[in-house]
Amino acid sequence: MKFSWVTIHVKNMEESLKFYNQILGLPETRTIEMPNGGKIVFLGEGDTSVELIHLPEEKVSTFKGSLSIGFSVPSLETFESLLKDNGIEVHSGPFQPNPQLKFIYVLDPNGVKVQLIEHLN
Repeated sequence: MKFSWVTIHVKNMEESLKFYNQILGLPETRTIEMPNGGKIVFLGEGDTSVELIHLPEEKVSTFKGSLSIGFSVPSLETFESLLKDNGIEVHSGPFQPNPQLKFIYVLDPNGVKVQLIEHLN
């Protein structure tokens, strides 16, 4: 068995696409337009994806669970600057549990906790 994707029901597809595509850099790989005006977008590279679903009739609440999804980034310093330029605050961190790893958490537009991880030499 292998992990394929994580699904996030979103309040606003455009805000969510800006976060995952433009800020995190995940490429859109597939889009499904539904007859009811809903939209599904898959983003990511390789074997795992983020699936964003927007259904016009669905009332989506801000996520308040204890789930987080993590992404490796080349430089936390560079990403923190990008986040600041886009009005995204660091939720918590930075943390460095060992000399090889440093990370922060931010919240996506839906309240999902996103861990950005830098692997150090």
